[in-house]
Amino acid sequence: MNIVLGITGGIAAYKAPDLVRRLRERGAEIQIVMTASAEEFVTGTALQAVSGKPIRSNLWDKEAEAAMSHIELARWADVVLIAPATAEVMARIVSGAAPDLLTTICLATEAPIALAPAMNHVMWNNPATQANRAVLEERGIHIVGPGIGSQACGEEGAGRMLEPDAIAATVFNLTGGKGQGLLEGRKVVVTAGPTREAIDPVRYITNRSSGKMGYGIASAAAAQGADVVLISGPVNLPEPPGLEIIRVESAKDMFVATHEAIRGADIFIAAAAVADYRPSAIANQKIKKHDESMTLQLTRCPDILASVAALDAAPFTIGFAAETEKLAEYARGKLEKKKLDMIVANRVGQDCGFDRDDNAATVLWNGGERSFPTSSKVELARNLIELAAEHFYAVRGPETQPRLSIISNND
Repeated sequence: MNIVLGITGGIAAYKAPDLVRRLRERGAEIQIVMTASAEEFVTGTALQAVSGKPIRSNLWDKEAEAAMSHIELARWADVVLIAPATAEVMARIVSGAAPDLLTTICLATEAPIALAPAMNHVMWNNPATQANRAVLEERGIHIVGPGIGSQACGEEGAGRMLEPDAIAATVFNLTGGKGQGLLEGRKVVVTAGPTREAIDPVRYITNRSSGKMGYGIASAAAAQGADVVLISGPVNLPEPPGLEIIRVESAKDMFVATHEAIRGADIFIAAAAVADYRPSAIANQKIKKHDESMTLQLTRCPDILASVAALDAAPFTIGFAAETEKLAEYARGKLEKKKLDMIVANRVGQDCGFDRDDNAATVLWNGGERSFPTSSKVELARNLIELAAEHFYAVRGPETQPRLSIISNND
């Protein structure tokens, strides 16, 4: 795939070298086009080193434009990707203005265009930006993200540029090709987020989970070429691009959705924090306060992970163990009791695991284990998927090997 990668003047431009690497890993040829503002955040020297091509930035480059190079680039591209895409460049594309090389290419190309927005959350939510987003989408331009989380300014909200893996997966899906990935042609089912078990119409029991780890794993699997089904409990996260997403509420809902989706799956990753118990009866009306105490009768929820592992044609099954103590002991016990292929153990508590953008984990399997130090959940998810792919092929045999079978250890 030939990709024109436009880089504009946002702080997220620092992710551009990693994005180039992710795209090239999937077999893409990259031609970078920078705006003048982008040069304030990332150097052309670094980008030329990772892309392997001279950087284009000047519409009035006499040597290049003698051959109408902006038209040549517009025709060469299979996809034009702008990442980061600032509010300014979104407005320029909407208006049809073309004061620089990048926006000129956008006007001249017939290839799909994708924008990965990156800006302060107030700028993103501004009515002008949202109106521009709507116009761009109406014109068939793909908006990839943005994500929700902490921003360079120290504030939180929607406006973070999606991580390079997620952007790469989306770009390759635009033309019907996924490139070369460790899970090319594999079906992966991932559960994520909490479940809610109703007490009455306004109250419920739940587990403390943001869903960030499960969503990161689903995106990482898609970035490695998998066809991913993400079964999500209630979360406040943007939908990862390029996935089939099934939204559920309760543990029973997730159980049913999982067993409907699991047919034909190669790998099942149970990252959801599913409630262990639910109220035996759900009140039809809101329960009113009367006494100083109240007894709530609970019953066990269905065990989704164990039920999948027990299937006659079970996929390669990976569980999670979130523990506050005896991490390895409890995780090893769960691995053996539920007859899992692998389990990811992570410590949780007030200062780790929950509602954070980083995490650490130890992965255990029969006869081995591997620990990953604290890193962003996006990076951890990428490492977990690479390890899972390695062991999937080792367990299921050489006949399941993908076209590209080299495990990357770059991270």
